[in-house]
Amino acid sequence: MKFKETEILELKKSTSELKEAIISIVAILNKHERGEIYFGIKFNGEVIGQSVNEKTLRDISQQISSRIEPKIFPKINEIVLESKKCILIKFKGSNSPYYAYGRAYMRVADEDKLISAKELEKLILEKNKGKLRWDSKICEGAKVGNIDKKKLRWFLKDSGKEFEGVEDSLKKLGLVNEGKLLNAGVILFGKNPKKFFRNAKLRCAVFGTEDTLVSIDMQEFEGSLFDLIEEGEKYFLGHVNIGMRVEGLKRIDVPEIDKSAFREAIINAFCHRDYWSNDAVHLAIFRDRVEVRSPGLLFGGLTIEKIRKEKVSERRNELIAEMFHRVHFVENWGKGIEKILKLEPKTEFKELGRKFYSIFRRKGIDKVGEKVGEKVGERLTKSQEKIVQFMMRDNRISAKELSDLVGISSRKIEENISKLKKKGLLERVGGAKGGYWKLNE
Repeated sequence: MKFKETEILELKKSTSELKEAIISIVAILNKHERGEIYFGIKFNGEVIGQSVNEKTLRDISQQISSRIEPKIFPKINEIVLESKKCILIKFKGSNSPYYAYGRAYMRVADEDKLISAKELEKLILEKNKGKLRWDSKICEGAKVGNIDKKKLRWFLKDSGKEFEGVEDSLKKLGLVNEGKLLNAGVILFGKNPKKFFRNAKLRCAVFGTEDTLVSIDMQEFEGSLFDLIEEGEKYFLGHVNIGMRVEGLKRIDVPEIDKSAFREAIINAFCHRDYWSNDAVHLAIFRDRVEVRSPGLLFGGLTIEKIRKEKVSERRNELIAEMFHRVHFVENWGKGIEKILKLEPKTEFKELGRKFYSIFRRKGIDKVGEKVGEKVGERLTKSQEKIVQFMMRDNRISAKELSDLVGISSRKIEENISKLKKKGLLERVGGAKGGYWKLNE
């Protein structure tokens, strides 16, 4: 019989290589959860035999017990191969990651490789992914009365299901375990999810430049995930430039960033975010770009390169993703990134700190004032151009905020606004508090 090393079989010439053998045990367990090691066989498969007595077997057992964590209980036996005494160790264990002498290893072909910190994190997450799923945890203290029946009815109707009472409907959706509501059920259909989760919110901001030094508007929204996605879309459409095209006799509004691409990004942010983090999803609108920031890095060993080139997806929140899929918010096969790139090819993705960013580049904002001026046969003043630009970014901006951004007094701002109104370029819709600026073509 010819012996050859494999990913689950290791050969050692004698117990003088016991330390290396213990490392091999750990490496094999972390890869395959079972394996065998022979003492008395050289690397090339030649059986040379091994001195064996009770003390030899006892020493091996003690070393394995004291040097490997978590503990394993291998079978250690004396065997005879080609009329020579050898030792065979059979071992198994599913409690990875295993450590030898305080370090973790992984079997690659017939070698034992030290596991990097990132690989170790992935191994731990993979092992515990069922236990660590935030959305499948029981929401302590939540009752059926905390669920918004109207939201649940809408969801069931949209997914082609019948409403059978709150509790029974949630059970059929898999959002109840042992009679208790799961986190996914509460954050999707709760009347007030913030009562249970501090991170059930969306933070939005508009900045006057390409950094965060000058803020024009800041708002924070609370509610269920469906509420937050809707608020994110409304905020986005209310603070980016809207153009138009004509189809037949109809005017169609066209945002400078594709609406469907943005919607995909904001849905992905809430679908795949790390809910163990107390941070919120952020929507930041800058002079040159729009950023959707989601707590948590890419999940399941994904990289930016993989999601861009291979269009693959890993679900951090299986239940939430499943519910989104039922109402066609997400595709089954992780088509979100592919859809974004098809609609907005220049979209950038990056990981920064502990967040994942989707970054959309804004189009045609630098010449807005100049183009409006050309519509009426004259150029606007520099101050009027700036006023128009800032109003295009935030149609609810105040005269005081314009004064700070443009760099002229509030009185001068009012005078310029009056001139723009007289030219028919600008009008005020609604009152001072709830109204907004409307720029006419």
